[in-house]
Amino acid sequence: MGKHALLSASASHRWLNCPPSVRLCESYEDKGSDYAAEGTDAHTLCEYKLKTALGINAKDPTISLTYYNEEMEECANGYAAYILELVESAKQNCTDPVILIEQRLDFSRYVEGGFGTGDCVVIADGTLHIVDYKHGQGVLVEAEDNPQMKLYALGALEIFDGIYDIDTVSMTIYQPRRDNVSTHTVFKESLYQWADEVLKPTAELAYAGEGEFNCGEWCQFCKAKHDCRARTERNMELARYEFKLPPLLSEDDVEDILGKIDDLISWASDIKDYALQAAISGKQWNGWKLVEGRSNRKYTDEAAVAEAVSVAGFDPYEHKVLGITAMTSLLGKRRFEEIIGSFIEKPQGKPTLVPESDKRPAIYTAQQDFNEI
Repeated sequence: MGKHALLSASASHRWLNCPPSVRLCESYEDKGSDYAAEGTDAHTLCEYKLKTALGINAKDPTISLTYYNEEMEECANGYAAYILELVESAKQNCTDPVILIEQRLDFSRYVEGGFGTGDCVVIADGTLHIVDYKHGQGVLVEAEDNPQMKLYALGALEIFDGIYDIDTVSMTIYQPRRDNVSTHTVFKESLYQWADEVLKPTAELAYAGEGEFNCGEWCQFCKAKHDCRARTERNMELARYEFKLPPLLSEDDVEDILGKIDDLISWASDIKDYALQAAISGKQWNGWKLVEGRSNRKYTDEAAVAEAVSVAGFDPYEHKVLGITAMTSLLGKRRFEEIIGSFIEKPQGKPTLVPESDKRPAIYTAQQDFNEI
């Protein structure tokens, strides 16, 4: 894998909101994760599938992919099919669209040393299309006002704006494991305006290690999240409520706490995990000790157990229908819908309190309906 830029596109949501976090994170080791490694494998497979679909000679990487499975195969095939549809649509108005795969995109005009890799870039009839594949299923990624996508778009414009007559930029997130295809289109000039007025000055602060620390949901991907003092101070603000029981709080107090509680829970979990890992590495915390956690009994040899129980005259196997996730993996999404789609229902979800910015429609309680009457 290539070297990452200090002010990377993938981390731009964090450093645009918290500029000094860039230099703070330099002192922390980049340990990577299984999720990141799985994502890398998925991108490698997507690149191969897309090149093959476009008639470009490419070596099949499947045998070398650690995390390859049927789901990844299906996701990569879906990605290639999506790009082909995009290209065919572009050909209706443009005879020769330009298609670039895994294109290095340099946006250093606005961000010191800034570059990234665009999964797919398509240029046709005045529109620059940027498509980014996301294999993760934990966080839903939206294309609207997505700084990573805007940086990729600026890098692509740096190469092609003087060659092609580009008016608009279309940015798409393809996230198959969340059934998410999110597209956002902007005029080229508005992107340049954002780059000059917001991106460039903030990137200069970040590169210099200056600016104000700012805590938010972007902290979850920060290497310094465990012991960042600014994050600690922000979350400790809730201590002023002295952990009163809910009925003793005013409505304003409750609303203030609701706006901070998810960050507080995340922060507390990060602190606990950090302390545990440090203890495993030899750190002794005053008043705390490492102990062996609870564990469940397990078979040392399932095949031998099954044989022994069968010989004794009993059936050792549990018989039940596979869960929906396991059944989808067995059949594949398309065959799943064909064979048993008519037997699937999705019950109404449990009520959840979320910020007004959440895109899900509000539900109304019986009391609200009564009040309206």
